[in-house]
Amino acid sequence: MCGATHNIGLILGGTGKTGALPFGTKPDYVPHHEPFMYYPSTANPRHLPPSSVDKIGQTDQANHQYDISDFSAAADAGHLPAVSFLKAPAFQDGHPFYSDPLDEQQFLVETLNHLQRLAEWKNTAVIISYDDSDGWYDHQASPIVIASASAEDGLNGPGVCTDPKAQPSRYQGRCGYGPRLSLLVVSPYARANFVDHTLTDQTSILRFIEDNWSTGRIGDDSYDSRAGALSAMFDFTSPAQPTLLLNPQTGNTQ
Repeated sequence: MCGATHNIGLILGGTGKTGALPFGTKPDYVPHHEPFMYYPSTANPRHLPPSSVDKIGQTDQANHQYDISDFSAAADAGHLPAVSFLKAPAFQDGHPFYSDPLDEQQFLVETLNHLQRLAEWKNTAVIISYDDSDGWYDHQASPIVIASASAEDGLNGPGVCTDPKAQPSRYQGRCGYGPRLSLLVVSPYARANFVDHTLTDQTSILRFIEDNWSTGRIGDDSYDSRAGALSAMFDFTSPAQPTLLLNPQTGNTQ
C-alpha cells in the first residue's frame, strides 16, 4: 500500500493469534511467508512490538516488523508510512487447505473499508497481488525473460529454462516468468472498468515504488530493471473515483 504522508517503510506480518477453521486451527504467523525477516536490515527475530504507536514506521526495536493491529493503529493515529506491505493472517490469506475465499474477502474488504474512511485515502493506492502458481491451469504460457539452467529449473526439460529471446542470468534457478497471477489496483485514481494488458510481474510493484520516490533500481540482475510499469492503471487527469464500501461477509455494497 502506498500513501503520501511519510517517506518511511512499514512491513507487517500476521496477528500472532490462531485462526479457527472448520478443519482445525492455523497459527496466523507463517515464518517462510515473511521475506523481510531474512535480511538483517529489517529482521525482528524476537518479534518485539513497536515501543509506541508514533514509532511505527520509524527505526526502533520492532525494526519495521509489525502486527496487523499496529497498521490499524498507525492509520487511526494519522501517520501512515509512505509504503506498507501487508500480509494477511494465515487463515485469511487465501491459501489452500487453511483458508478460503470468504476468509480472504473479509480481510481485503475490512482493510479497504478502513483505508477509505481515512483522510489519507485521497493520496493512497492499494496494490493487491498473489503468490504461487494460480493453480497451474493457465492456458497462456508466460514468456521467459530470464534463462537459467540448474537443478532448480525444469520448464523446458530437467534443469533447463531457455528461450532465444531471454536474457541469461548470472544467477541460476531463477526461471521466469511463471504462470499468470492477479494484480489489482484500488485507488481514487485507478482507471475504472479497465484491464491493463501491459506485461507486468510482482516486481512491477517494486518499480512503481522506485519510480514514485526516485530510489533507483536494485541492480544485480533484479527483475525490477525489466518489469513493466503500472502507470497505465492510473488516471491522474480525471476526477477522483468515489469510495466504495463493501460488506465483508457478502461482498455487496453497504
